[in-house]
Amino acid sequence: MRGGDPRRLEILKRAISMDWEMVGYAAAALTMFGFLPQLAKMMRTRSVDDVSLLMMVQMGIGVALWLAYGLHLNNSPLIVANVVSLSILALGIGVYFRYTTRRYFK
Repeated sequence: MRGGDPRRLEILKRAISMDWEMVGYAAAALTMFGFLPQLAKMMRTRSVDDVSLLMMVQMGIGVALWLAYGLHLNNSPLIVANVVSLSILALGIGVYFRYTTRRYFK
């Protein structure tokens, strides 16, 4: 845009710039509810045969560390997203043990 109007250039930059806050909210929503389909399937089928306890524990530790980081930064979106994620994972681990122990104690 040689010799073009600087205002037009600024408008163009704004039009193609990404709203990073919206990207953050989308990432938080996908992360928060990413384990819900697995949890729903575990509860619907009452089976945890294809679920890795190690994966859930590892993910839970990672989410807990992200929560600690969010608390350190006092970043509310980070805190909320990780509290929800950790709660869903805790439910998943509870369901895992509920249906695993049924298999062994029938």
